[in-house]
Amino acid sequence: MTKIAGCDQAGIAEAVHQLQKPGNVLLVPTETVYGLVCAWDDPVARAGIYELKHRAENKPFAAFLPDLDRLPQEVDSLPDAAIRIASAFCPGPLTLIVPDKNGSTFGFRIPDHPFILELLRAFGKPLASTSANLSGNPPALSVQQGLADIDGEVALAIDGGVLPSDSKASTVILVNRDSTWKILRPGPVTEEMIRDVMK
Repeated sequence: MTKIAGCDQAGIAEAVHQLQKPGNVLLVPTETVYGLVCAWDDPVARAGIYELKHRAENKPFAAFLPDLDRLPQEVDSLPDAAIRIASAFCPGPLTLIVPDKNGSTFGFRIPDHPFILELLRAFGKPLASTSANLSGNPPALSVQQGLADIDGEVALAIDGGVLPSDSKASTVILVNRDSTWKILRPGPVTEEMIRDVMK
C-alpha cells in the first residue's frame, strides 16, 4: 500500500526521507500535472520509473531544479536564448533542452509549485522527473489517477488536490548552442509568447 502525505512540512520531511533511500520513486503534484520523481543520480529508481510507465528507455528524463544556479556539471554554459527564455518563464510550465559537454543534451524544468521548490531545496539535489501515467495515456490530474495509471507502487505519493481539468504538460523547447530553438511539445508557454521574449 502506497503511503500518502500532504503538501505540508511533514510531507516535505517524509519526501526527503524517502528520496534518500536508493530505488525509491515518488508521485508528486506540479503546477501542470502529477509527476513521478526520484533522485537524479539513482539508477535503480530511474529504471523503476521506466517500468512504472512502460516508457521506452531511449526517452530521457528531465531534471527538476530549484533555480538556474543548480545546473549539473555536464552543462558548461547555457545558450543566450535559453537564458532569455528561462528568465522569462521559469519557474513555470516550461522544459528546456540544452546542449551538454558530452555532445548530447540535458533537459530541465524549474517547476512553479511551492511543494516541489521546497522539496528541491530541502533535498539539495536535482530530481529526475516525468509525468505520472503509462506512456501514451493522458497525464494524471489527481493523486488517485496517477496511482491508478502506473504499473506498480511508489514509495510515497503527495496529494496536492485535483488539478484543473485544462491542465497541460509543460512546453518542451530545444535550444541549440547557436541559440536557434524549436518547440518539441506544445504546452502552456506558446510559440508566440517565446517569440515576444526573443524580439
